[in-house]
Amino acid sequence: MMKMFMFCVFLQFVSHHASADDIYEGDTFLLPCEFPTFDVDPTPSVLWSRYDLRPSTVHRHQKEGDAFEDQNQLYSGRTSMMTDALETGDLSLTLTQLKVSDSGTYTCSITSVRGEQHVTDVQLQVKERFPSWATALLVVFIVLVALVLCFHQYFKPVYHVDVKSGVESVQLPCKTVRYLNRFNKVEWRQYNNIVHTYEVDSEPTGHQYIQTEMKTTPMRWGNFSLTLKNPIEDNSGPWTCSIYRDGEMLKKKVHLQVNVPEVKVVPGQESVRLLFRTTVPSAVVKWSIKTSGVQVHVFHNGSDQPEDQYWLYRRRTEMTQNDFSLTLKHPTDFDSETYMCTVYSEDGNILRKKEVRLNVEVCKVKFAEGEESVLLPFRTTENLPDDVVVEWRREDLNHPVHKYLDGSEQLDQQDPGYEGRTEMKADLLTSGDFSLTLKEPKVQDHGTYVCEVFNTNIRRRKTVKLQVKGGRARHRWTRRDSADPTPLLNLV
Repeated sequence: MMKMFMFCVFLQFVSHHASADDIYEGDTFLLPCEFPTFDVDPTPSVLWSRYDLRPSTVHRHQKEGDAFEDQNQLYSGRTSMMTDALETGDLSLTLTQLKVSDSGTYTCSITSVRGEQHVTDVQLQVKERFPSWATALLVVFIVLVALVLCFHQYFKPVYHVDVKSGVESVQLPCKTVRYLNRFNKVEWRQYNNIVHTYEVDSEPTGHQYIQTEMKTTPMRWGNFSLTLKNPIEDNSGPWTCSIYRDGEMLKKKVHLQVNVPEVKVVPGQESVRLLFRTTVPSAVVKWSIKTSGVQVHVFHNGSDQPEDQYWLYRRRTEMTQNDFSLTLKHPTDFDSETYMCTVYSEDGNILRKKEVRLNVEVCKVKFAEGEESVLLPFRTTENLPDDVVVEWRREDLNHPVHKYLDGSEQLDQQDPGYEGRTEMKADLLTSGDFSLTLKEPKVQDHGTYVCEVFNTNIRRRKTVKLQVKGGRARHRWTRRDSADPTPLLNLV
């Protein structure tokens, strides 16, 4: 029996080495130790220690439980053993939240009435997840990047600013470390046009059509940035900030890009919505064509003002009062424009602007010679007045293809090449359907057709390109003599 006991003890006098490749800061590790405690006496205790520390106790476990009175504070709250360790003989120690300083040799020993018995040693090596030198290098790198980001506006030769149309304002940066205290004048230009001027002891001056603002206090810190309100596409391009001081001049360049959203519409779409989501309190809202200034929709005194609309848009628009978005009904290729929404205050000041580019595809219809008929579609608003004139024309002919006037078709004015081959619906004014049916289509019918619906107050227009399937018709020449108006064609 004694020989068996001594053999068991000898087996426990081993040294374990924890692989450094697997253990890192923050990990949890189990220090292994097994011993048949039932072969000692009824009241043993287990001691885990590191003899290079003072105090050396890492963890103590007794029959009553863990004892932390003499534990080294470096391990406080980070060690634990199984509650039944003395019964099972599994004396392993769990060490959590590993630190590099935990690296060392841990000794597991049993204390009983027979004295202290050395059971096993475990060598633990904890690696840094990120070496300290790398951490220091990273900190230096972050500081350098932060400095570059902080001062890049001071050194960058050209600064690029991108913004969407409809924003309240955009800042054009102009900063310098040279003229921090003294300067005589600051001048902002777009291309060669002076937009904003600030002179010491003088009131700032700006362009009457462009809203700009500069703050005087930040200029003491070399900040001469310009705030541009309600930027539009026309403001895109090069801007220059010129700072004058005692006969010297310093220039900073900014390239501004105002991006205009584009809405694409396929032929036949019932309506399209031009978005402008804003909640600015307003007195007047105007949607207009940017290039011509033609008024598309006007909202004033809490209601729409249809009498101020251009006749091409009457009865075709609706505006959402909550966010100023515009709905355009029955869009055609003639509606392809850049639209501008301008929001005014009670005193007439401009509060917000937005541009939207509308692109309506031209309607294309293909036919094969020998087909019974082909339809040139055109639908618009319903219940139009009786005095409306409807006229379908082909671009290369002098006479109309089909005409409707005073409640009836005017076929005596029709181009002879279409005689007896065109037809429109009887209820066209009520239904708003001005589609043209062309019977027995021929190769010679290939071309671009335009339908106009108008009176003194209303106007509608649409283009339809009629094409031959499987080929393309090309004019050799066109006779415009009313006696024989049919063009001579080749198929290629």
